[in-house]
Amino acid sequence: MQPSAILEAALYVDDLDEAERFYGETLGLKRIARAEGRHVFFQCGRGVVLLFDADATQAPPAPDARLPVPPHGARGQGHLCFAASGEEIERWKAHLTKAGIAVEADFEWPNGGRSIYFRDPSGNSLEFAEPRIWGLTSED
Repeated sequence: MQPSAILEAALYVDDLDEAERFYGETLGLKRIARAEGRHVFFQCGRGVVLLFDADATQAPPAPDARLPVPPHGARGQGHLCFAASGEEIERWKAHLTKAGIAVEADFEWPNGGRSIYFRDPSGNSLEFAEPRIWGLTSED
């Protein structure tokens, strides 16, 4: 047996409102859920980006909780990479620059493919990369 895909990925943020603005407005992701003071979730293609307040995810669910998700979480900055074509990466770079977001790195990988790196308001490292950096196609 082997998992077929990653369904969700989580990052931990300092300010949910600021994160919601950044991922929703700057990155254009569609918000699909929000729990005040705890999390905001966005659809990204066929997957979901989960943004959590780290402190809120440490508390165990109440004994009568409707959704008994166990405590989880991390501290510090994380990383998430979004798939993009070379042409899309060029447009994203211009869009981010226009929005005042610094692109920390822009390079071609030795085996082919381009990546750009930037940060969200909580300092998480974000990347747009061509799937071929991993030997994948956009259909994989």
